[in-house]
Amino acid sequence: MSPSSQDPRWLQLTRALEASSNPAKFDAWVRNTSVVIDDDSVTILIPSRFFEDGFRREFHDTIQSMIPSYFPDHFTLGYRVDPSMMEGINSAQPAKASASQQHRPQWQSRFRFENFIVGSSNEFCHAASLAVADNPGMRYNPLYIYGGVGLGKTHLITAVANRIQERDPDCRIAFLSGEIFTNNLIAAIRSKTNESFRQRYREVDVLIIDDVQFIAGKETTQEEFFHTFDTLHKANKQILLTSDQPPGALHHLEERLRSRFNWGLVADVQPPSLETRMAILASKAELAGIEISQDLCELLATRITSNIRELEGALTRLSAFATFHQRTIDIPLARNVLPDLLNVTTKKVTIDDIQNCVAEFYSIRIADIKGKNRRKNIVLPRQIAMYISKEMTTMSLPEIGEAFGGRDHTTILYAVRKIATKRKEDHDFKTEVDRIIARLKQR
Repeated sequence: MSPSSQDPRWLQLTRALEASSNPAKFDAWVRNTSVVIDDDSVTILIPSRFFEDGFRREFHDTIQSMIPSYFPDHFTLGYRVDPSMMEGINSAQPAKASASQQHRPQWQSRFRFENFIVGSSNEFCHAASLAVADNPGMRYNPLYIYGGVGLGKTHLITAVANRIQERDPDCRIAFLSGEIFTNNLIAAIRSKTNESFRQRYREVDVLIIDDVQFIAGKETTQEEFFHTFDTLHKANKQILLTSDQPPGALHHLEERLRSRFNWGLVADVQPPSLETRMAILASKAELAGIEISQDLCELLATRITSNIRELEGALTRLSAFATFHQRTIDIPLARNVLPDLLNVTTKKVTIDDIQNCVAEFYSIRIADIKGKNRRKNIVLPRQIAMYISKEMTTMSLPEIGEAFGGRDHTTILYAVRKIATKRKEDHDFKTEVDRIIARLKQR
């Protein structure tokens, strides 16, 4: 069998996968694979078993669910290790290459400032990113951008990388995810090449880490990143980080790192308004050469409210289906292809849902939320859960109190008032609570 990576069915699948995936993770995992397609199977060629473990964790379930949309029902998905692929990966970054060649990442050039739609939800982050791109290492160092999944964080940091590289082709930029940083460190420890690993990231001009929250709770990785951060910051090298939460909410992150993340500028990106979502969808359709009516654009933007990546993925799915079946992209087709997005009824949020979500967010136990523990790291999440229960359910204060270990209604009222006041006075705290509410709405 010979590689079939140019098979039109596989190309359409990977385009749809790319549109709905984290770009840094897609570049790190999917771009380093090939595929062999025969009469009844799709076999993904990977360079090592270690690589396969990460690939399966990140993409197996998604690709498995997509196979029936692009291949006959009897097709299966499998993997095969091809060590020769490692030579291709290594040759892209030769050991004797210049520093700029070693650190030039495979970031996506399609993400630029010119095609980033600015709205009230992201204008501050956009302005800060522009300032960093125009004067790296001089302003907002580090720049820490946080927000929910698919809101444009990766687009912004990729635009920064593109702008800097265009102005200074010799600028040494390291662009990777927190997970890849961790995996590279593990590989360096295994191969006893720690010093080479350190040089790789401490001799750059710009360090960009997407999803930095991944290093939280990993002691060795945090130790290594701390020294990398300090080395670069003291040399006035630009550091740019993204996360799904503000530094203060990363409870398993070392305090010294949390403090350094706050040294520069911390900026949040919020879910876009309906008008901004429609503008984003229209822009992406135009760039892809897809015709889409105003009515369909409004329907998609109305139903897909919190995730730009999901909005783009819906457009890609429509385009691929319409092309394959020679159909016109319209509302009936959208309802047929996207029933999971357009024809579902909103699920009511229960107090159990809220307690589970808050416990997961703060990495505490459900029993702690319902119990009598008075530690600060337990009491505040418990009060947040009480507040959200009042906001998102129709339960009375006594009923909420009963769900929280049989507490009196006055305790619930106190918690609701306290959290409401704190949200008004503390912007970071308001954003933290809003993240939890957004997660509940997406369940």
